Amino acid sequence: MAEKSLIIIGGGIAGLAAGCYARMNDLRTTIFEMHALPGGLCTAWERKGYTFDGCIHYLFGSGEGQPFHQMWRELGAVQNRPMINHSEYQRITDGEHTLIVYADPDQLEVHMCALSPADAPLIRAFCNGVRQFTRFDMSAMYCVPRPIMTTLDWRDFGMKMLPFVLPMLRWALVPAKTFAARFKHPFLRRAVAQMFSWEEAPLMMGMSLLAYLHTQNAGFPQGGSLAFARALEQRYRDLGGELCYNAHVEKILTEDGRAVGVRLYDDAIYRADYVVSAADGRTTIFDMLGGQFVNRKLKRMYSGHLPTHSQVQVSLGVACDLSAEPHWITHLLTEPLLIIGEDHREIGVKHYCFDPSLAPEGKSVVEVMLRSSYSYWQRLFGRRSYDSEQRQVSSIVIDFLAQRYPNIRQHIEFTDEATPLSYERFTGNWLGATSGWLLTKETMPLLIRGVPKTLPNLKRFYMAGHWVEPGGSLPLAAASGKNVVQLICHAEGKPFQACEPT
Repeated sequence: MAEKSLIIIGGGIAGLAAGCYARMNDLRTTIFEMHALPGGLCTAWERKGYTFDGCIHYLFGSGEGQPFHQMWRELGAVQNRPMINHSEYQRITDGEHTLIVYADPDQLEVHMCALSPADAPLIRAFCNGVRQFTRFDMSAMYCVPRPIMTTLDWRDFGMKMLPFVLPMLRWALVPAKTFAARFKHPFLRRAVAQMFSWEEAPLMMGMSLLAYLHTQNAGFPQGGSLAFARALEQRYRDLGGELCYNAHVEKILTEDGRAVGVRLYDDAIYRADYVVSAADGRTTIFDMLGGQFVNRKLKRMYSGHLPTHSQVQVSLGVACDLSAEPHWITHLLTEPLLIIGEDHREIGVKHYCFDPSLAPEGKSVVEVMLRSSYSYWQRLFGRRSYDSEQRQVSSIVIDFLAQRYPNIRQHIEFTDEATPLSYERFTGNWLGATSGWLLTKETMPLLIRGVPKTLPNLKRFYMAGHWVEPGGSLPLAAASGKNVVQLICHAEGKPFQACEPT
């Protein structure tokens, strides 16, 4: 198999994972990345000694012996990397009441029942769901790609999933907002809807998150997103892979229904036996391939009806120590705050003092993320009002913070804004999406049954990344890269192999 070659478009987590596993299986590989850094959406940027993280809140697979951990070991991402575990996910407050979202379901149940004894049956059902998912091996869904699963593979998969069929049926398609509406206590009706950052989040997703936090399998890798991506980059290079930065692919070349290579925007042409796109899904299908290899289902997927998530991230470098404050708190507002042309009734504030490597000693990184439509910023782009609107957003956020954190304004040393157009510019993501398809009731079935990693009537071509794995989590992106290499090995009639760094 050493003579076979593979081109990978995109040096994000999916592309780097595909490259690593391809090298483990003796494929000659070249990754073309349009940016100057690895990681794609898994990134961070440094300003005046502060590192503003743009991705990781928690990492499934951070715990030894836990789901996804072995994959990260094979990718060289977790060796000698301290993991920071939180006993609580976040806090939610309206100024009078505070919900502490403990990772421990026992602690969470006691706390929530103290807030509202009348809601005890509902609280108990939720916490029982978290307890059940502590035993859920999500990685079992990605051990072998479904198109090549044997009867024995399906049997093993079925045995692992069987205990969770009823919990999945009960919780997979229930949005947090729908569940929250069942509470009698008015504060919990608001707070539970925001427990997992967006109201459309399926309860199963949130339960799995809390379960993995509790088992210490959802820690924060010290150093943050870019350091994490750099580890995968180093692993890929150590395996002998070639990585080309500032190399923007314009077209995927095809001949007789086969992918045969790529052409860059500088007109350079590179040929290979296989092509994998770990880049933006819509750009890949409708621009790089000119929409030639689609069917009605694909057209429907990219018609704009499925939910995506875009946001503005305001990041502050603050010359004071906020480590005594909760690391993540969502404020429920009595009166909505008009920002970016929309009423915002919740403002989440996060600091990174738990990772001392991200700010100078005694100082803090603070981030506020606000949902925002891509079209709003697109209308402003190219005009002076684009920059002034970014500054206005930061000003409103700082005014808000100053009401809750006395003296913070005078300690701010640096302010940075990232809009949906920033995400689009640096990653190419359609609509400036932060995670491909947003995981909701509508997209959960795609996650469960899987999205094909091939296109109709196009051979020797595969897709990886969050457009074929809804939800946007890093382990699913990496697993999709691994899966396409498994598919290539199967096509070549060769056994797939994986190994840890020596």
